[in-house]
Amino acid sequence: METFLDAKKPHAVCIPLPYQSHINSMLKLAKILHFKGFHITFVNTEFNHQQLLISRGSDSLKCLPDDFQFKTIPDCRPPADVTNGLALLETITSNGLFLVRNLIAELNEVALKSSANPAVSCIVADSIMSCTLDAAEELGIPRVILWPMSASCLMTYLHHQIIFDKLALAAKDKSYLTNEYLDTPMGFIPGLRDMRLKDLPSFFWDGNADLQSLLSQEVQKASKASAVIISTFDALESEVLDAMKPLLPPIYTLGPLQLFEEQIPNEHLRSFGTNLYKENIDCLQWLDSKEPNSVVYVSFGSSTIMSKEQVIEFAWGLANCNHPFLWIIKPDLVYGEDVILPPEFKEETADRSMILDWCPQEKVLCHPSIGGFLTHSGWGSTMDTIRGGVPIISLPFIADNSTNCWKACVHWGIGMEIDKNVKRDDDVEGPVRELVEIEKGRGINKVARNVKRDEIEGLVRELMEGEKGKGMKNKAMEWKTSAEKATKPGGSSYVNLENVVKDVLLQT
Repeated sequence: METFLDAKKPHAVCIPLPYQSHINSMLKLAKILHFKGFHITFVNTEFNHQQLLISRGSDSLKCLPDDFQFKTIPDCRPPADVTNGLALLETITSNGLFLVRNLIAELNEVALKSSANPAVSCIVADSIMSCTLDAAEELGIPRVILWPMSASCLMTYLHHQIIFDKLALAAKDKSYLTNEYLDTPMGFIPGLRDMRLKDLPSFFWDGNADLQSLLSQEVQKASKASAVIISTFDALESEVLDAMKPLLPPIYTLGPLQLFEEQIPNEHLRSFGTNLYKENIDCLQWLDSKEPNSVVYVSFGSSTIMSKEQVIEFAWGLANCNHPFLWIIKPDLVYGEDVILPPEFKEETADRSMILDWCPQEKVLCHPSIGGFLTHSGWGSTMDTIRGGVPIISLPFIADNSTNCWKACVHWGIGMEIDKNVKRDDDVEGPVRELVEIEKGRGINKVARNVKRDEIEGLVRELMEGEKGKGMKNKAMEWKTSAEKATKPGGSSYVNLENVVKDVLLQT
């Protein structure tokens, strides 16, 4: 990547939505812009910043360049609401403009007193932080939003009202939520072939109409941005990107961001991450001892919670398939309880398993011993698996998981889905129903998914041993090559990065 250095260094304020995956994507973009010659201010909420310091160490920020700084804004919500998705979004949308105004005023005041701290010249913010667009407009500076999910997901949000009007979703009660109804074709969304209702982000159909409306309102404000950056690459989502261009300001696809990040020469900055859990790197040495394409990696992201019974079914499915596995069981995977695995399971798999709280996922998925990924299909994990050339088994949970799973399984040929059927919460009993109620307490309505050990075993065997698995691996490697081509000189993402810097971010 070329760098654009100017006598007066540009200053980008980067503001993610305070969720782990959104923070990760924004940090990658911030690093890339720093390499391009920008002074960077990265903005966390106070709660997330403290979690970052706990996970990485209180002195971790001292290794960063002087012109890459972290600042915080208040959470503006009580501790009890920290994990409540709807409460968080409502707080951000109602208080964000005031908080961002104050922060930029503070940064510009410092700039007046020190030549080493330039005034803010542009804002790069998460697409759900539309308040930043107003702040940038008031200052007369470029305002760019980052959509850290797929273009396909973004297209559904842009058609929010059409979808609700055509299907009358807002007026329906829970009785409509049958698998037959969820198979309703969505053929009226441009660029999204073969999509069904169940392939839309889950907030459209799982009873989260208020949350879906709030998110869609934020996305619709993208028209006020100077440009939209999407964390994807042209070849991966060409149809929907072509259909989307008339609906938004100039679009720049810059994915996979991981591949640009790897080109950054400053090792400390390149390796610095914002995981709110402490990463255990012991798994990398363990993976070194395994044969190529022999290990199943299992992780369901930072936000997923499961029932104890679901965890046990996964455990025995993994045990029965007889393949080595690396399983990430984060501390809060089972809400409010520790995960206790059966002693018999531990004994049976002791010589071919590693179970950790958290790990450096991008490095794991690029390790040659990884043969498959059992995932929730968050977009960050989807980009990681494409970067690594690894096929997947998907169990989507909430939000865009279902859309990403559909693309991976139906259009990209790199995945298989666990239990395609969903259940209303009045159709389930016992622990899974309790899990549904817990998610409601966190501001999210959860739709139950079955997890059966026999299905897990069968899918893992097919992935690691079967003809379909071999075909998926070949496709995954093709997409890996395509992603690498996009981020090399002359590639679509490479050219877009050069252009968004020169044509948008450096314009004042």
